[in-house]
Amino acid sequence: MLDDAALPPALGGATPRASRRAALRARLRDPDPLLLPGVFDALTAAMAEQSSFEGVYVTGAGIANTQLGVPDVGLVSFDTVLTQTMRIVAATTVPTVVDIDTGFGGPISAMHVVRALGSIGVAAVQIEDQEMPKRCGHFDGKALASTAEMQRRVAAAVNARIDDDFLIIARTDAVAVEGFESAIRRAKAYREAGADVLFVEAPTTVEQIRAIPQELAGVPLLMNVVQGGRTPELSMRELGELGYKIVLHANIVMRAMAHAGLRALRYLRDAGTSDDAVVPILSWQQRQELVHLAEFDKLEDRLAQTWVDK
Repeated sequence: MLDDAALPPALGGATPRASRRAALRARLRDPDPLLLPGVFDALTAAMAEQSSFEGVYVTGAGIANTQLGVPDVGLVSFDTVLTQTMRIVAATTVPTVVDIDTGFGGPISAMHVVRALGSIGVAAVQIEDQEMPKRCGHFDGKALASTAEMQRRVAAAVNARIDDDFLIIARTDAVAVEGFESAIRRAKAYREAGADVLFVEAPTTVEQIRAIPQELAGVPLLMNVVQGGRTPELSMRELGELGYKIVLHANIVMRAMAHAGLRALRYLRDAGTSDDAVVPILSWQQRQELVHLAEFDKLEDRLAQTWVDK
């Protein structure tokens, strides 16, 4: 038998998936907040793990932008999210949190989504209270489902989860639609429905950021940091001192990669060369380390030595 510990993650050498869920729930009991980067494919997830992040967040906006070339306006199907997430979980050993938008339908759909994602090793999902077609939390033009409808979504997700360590993160977009007080009322109602973590999206002032942990005391809270968005940007240290348990930077990787890619392509177009002295790129060795080439080569050698033609 091959030792799982010697295998690259994509071929079974990953941390057992149930233990990833337990690790994420336990991590929220630490005094320091958990910093989660957004990822949208296996490579960006591997980059995050190599950079020593303790978990990754599968961003719906990132998938929409990178896989379909469209804005975050509700065009991504669950099949697309499931396929990308399956690859991300296989390529990493850390907990994976997945943005499932509104649950891709009614409460029964939310149950199907949670069960499917749990079966491939996901540690948590984030579900929100918008109506379809949903929009990025920092866009105009959002519409909300009723509080009761979102409670049904949350309760359905809770009932469908694969074990008690699987976390349900409930997000409200009510600040932009109904106001801050309504967002707090809704968040409390979602906690009553069984949500493990609460996420008030797009507060618009520092005062609101400070008030959320006071109003929702005793519940793990997530803050989404969006450069150029509606929310004032506080540091991870400041957010931790206020009481937030998860600090999310959902699209920093995608935006940085797009910026670098545009620069590289324009230089190549104008200069006709890909001189890495001008446009920084990964070295050949760094690229192969990121995708575990050495582990694949060792595995192939072991198999060749073990099973020899006679």
